Amino acid sequence: MDKIIRIGMDTSKHVFQLHGVNAAEQPVLRKKMRRKEMVDFFAKLPPTVIAIEACGASHHWARLLEGFGHEVKLIAPQLAKPYVKRGKNDAADAEALCEAMSRPTMRFVPVKSAEQQAALMLVGMRERAVAARTQLANTIRGYAAEFGVTAAQGLCHIPRLLDRIMADETIPALARDLFASLAAEFAQMKERLKEIEAKLMAWYRSDECCRRLATIPGVGPIGAVLLVMKAPAPEQFTSGRQFAAWMGLTPRDHSTAGKVRPGVITRAGDEMLRKTLVVGATSLLRQVRAGRGSNASPWLTDLLRRKPPKLVAVALANKIARIAWKMMISGEAYKNTNARPVVACAA
Repeated sequence: MDKIIRIGMDTSKHVFQLHGVNAAEQPVLRKKMRRKEMVDFFAKLPPTVIAIEACGASHHWARLLEGFGHEVKLIAPQLAKPYVKRGKNDAADAEALCEAMSRPTMRFVPVKSAEQQAALMLVGMRERAVAARTQLANTIRGYAAEFGVTAAQGLCHIPRLLDRIMADETIPALARDLFASLAAEFAQMKERLKEIEAKLMAWYRSDECCRRLATIPGVGPIGAVLLVMKAPAPEQFTSGRQFAAWMGLTPRDHSTAGKVRPGVITRAGDEMLRKTLVVGATSLLRQVRAGRGSNASPWLTDLLRRKPPKLVAVALANKIARIAWKMMISGEAYKNTNARPVVACAA
């Protein structure tokens, strides 16, 4: 067999499709392997370049293959899809990965370490716990409304609502027993979330970059942790705008024939990271609009006069992303340049 210069591998739980080419770009490897066969094959193969779609378990396989001396490149699914010629099968996907990897302008996903995967797991568990708590709170409110008992908005009012239900003798005993079960579940979920957030805050305090990013107005500990964990290597981006575009905070381009037609934001990248930045920007805007943001920049105040608040929140999140990229690249601390200079008055 001719020497293989690169291999595209389509992965699944048990079946792996390989497509390899030689220096003349001729296919010399088209083979389907089971899990153990694939591992044994790459353990004996001389070092080469392997392309894998960035999907479930892809970082595990990348770390394993790099341990065998190979160079692994992860490609986002949407970037490999245009290279699928026709039809959808494992062989076509493997060939498309092999072809996409050879493009000089192709962008790749950095391989995450096992420690980074554990940190991402912690973030995912927190997101799941928050969603479950919200779902349970809505369930309690819905059942309580059937008996004519309501409460103000906010999770802090759920325990008071449950206390009122337990003290109301007009509610059937069966319903009160079920509400007691829901109350125990809500308290347990609250403690579980507190435990997860304590581990997340410990990770935040141990990371110097996270502490610097949290000094940006509109970015808290959770936002700083997500920026460090979910954003790929910042040096892969040439500018802060490219970093913001990767998050999906830039307008969709519909320009043609010299006519610029920006649309809505692309919403590309990680949804959790983008949502957290927009929520942080919205919180900052709320303070500015209430008159508590004394150091608000002239750019922000002028934009608030001309544009809707939600649009300004996305624009501010875009700016926050650019500042975060610069701080991660340079290692500098945040500098507030919005303070207006004091002008001395003539006597």
